[in-house]
Amino acid sequence: MLSPDSPQTDADPAPDEHDDREMWSALDAVRRAIEKVEGCNESERSMLLDDLRELRDMARKLRSGRVEIVVFGEISTGKSALINALAGQEVTQVNVRGGWTKDVWRLDWEGAGYVLPGFEQSQVVLVDTPGLNEVGGAERADMAREAAERADLILFVTDSDLNETEHNALAELATFHKPILLVVNKTDLYTPAQLADLLDVLSTQRAAGLVDAENIITTAADPRELQYVIESADGSQRSEWRKPPPDVEALRERILEVLQADGSSLIALNASMYAADRSDRIAALRVKMRNQKAAQVIRTFAVAKATAVALNPVAVADVAGGAAVDAAMIATLANVYGLDMSMGRARDLALSLAKAAGWVMIGEAVTSYGSSLLKGVSLGAAAPLVAAPQAAAAGYGSYIVGQAARVYFEQGSSWGDRGPKKVVMQVLENTNKASVLGDLKAEIKKKLSKNRHASG
Repeated sequence: MLSPDSPQTDADPAPDEHDDREMWSALDAVRRAIEKVEGCNESERSMLLDDLRELRDMARKLRSGRVEIVVFGEISTGKSALINALAGQEVTQVNVRGGWTKDVWRLDWEGAGYVLPGFEQSQVVLVDTPGLNEVGGAERADMAREAAERADLILFVTDSDLNETEHNALAELATFHKPILLVVNKTDLYTPAQLADLLDVLSTQRAAGLVDAENIITTAADPRELQYVIESADGSQRSEWRKPPPDVEALRERILEVLQADGSSLIALNASMYAADRSDRIAALRVKMRNQKAAQVIRTFAVAKATAVALNPVAVADVAGGAAVDAAMIATLANVYGLDMSMGRARDLALSLAKAAGWVMIGEAVTSYGSSLLKGVSLGAAAPLVAAPQAAAAGYGSYIVGQAARVYFEQGSSWGDRGPKKVVMQVLENTNKASVLGDLKAEIKKKLSKNRHASG
């Protein structure tokens, strides 16, 4: 058996060493998710540190065969007492006022009587969560959701018919597709008839479709004291209050039945689902961060190109300078998406996009070359007069080129089945030209106002 702290390497034992290919296939899925994080750039990794930590812990969980049973319920339903009773000792604080559990925490269930087949160091862990009706903040909600995602088995504790908060929470937990045991606690407070009615309502109405009837279990984790009349040998009597022992054996037996029937498969499936969820999150976050960075790059280069073209008093050189800015923008965008691209390849891509843009680039060319010609004829004296229209055309054209290049890089340096022309046309359709030009003009005015060569 591997140590829980073993690194993720190709030296791990093959699946047939434990005759459990599901478990090691799940471990491979977790590894691949870890590699995705490790393959991110520094800024992306900084945003994914929690995901990396959780994935590495999931890998250790798989290696050790750790089973996690997560306990949910409202405060004062007896969650803590239930954990104490299952563990066979008082390991959690029981507060009659409720609301003491402020965090998610784990307890080794040493007396569970279950070991995952093939895992000598396997352990069962009970995981307590904040009470449902005290999870008022986003942080606690996130903690509960994270615990549910990691859970191999869920215990949902109630002490009566489900109220709206409980029903909504149970329905949400059911979406994680984990085995759920609905634990009706404090049954010592009910008469047999009342308890029978409650179980009928839960199984046929309130929990129907969410929990199978066989998984609705009754317990009395912290029974109330009962008065006993004790008769002495001499015939005298005295009364004494005693607390009956906890009644959780039915729950313990059902937990073991579920684990013995599906333990390895549950853990493997859970880990695979967890890895898939984290992989999707990592991919989405990378796309979001890279798109945000790409938008900033495109805007910066569009303004830079517009300003460079407008301020360059030398005929034709302003257009050549603008083309160089487009090439530099594309090379920078490639870097944003983790790709290497030479300046020569960037210039070729910029040219192909300019051609694909059709009338937009033609409009830019007419404006830019016409303005350049006017600059040449006037020996540069007309530069201030043509700066605004030339800058607007150049900046907008660069924006379109940048957005099309972003799509190309986002798809892994591929146009897919659309080709550059269709991508450019889609970019044009989705672009508010007036808004882009307005933003560019505002930026250009700021730069021109600060440039002493732009006066007059």
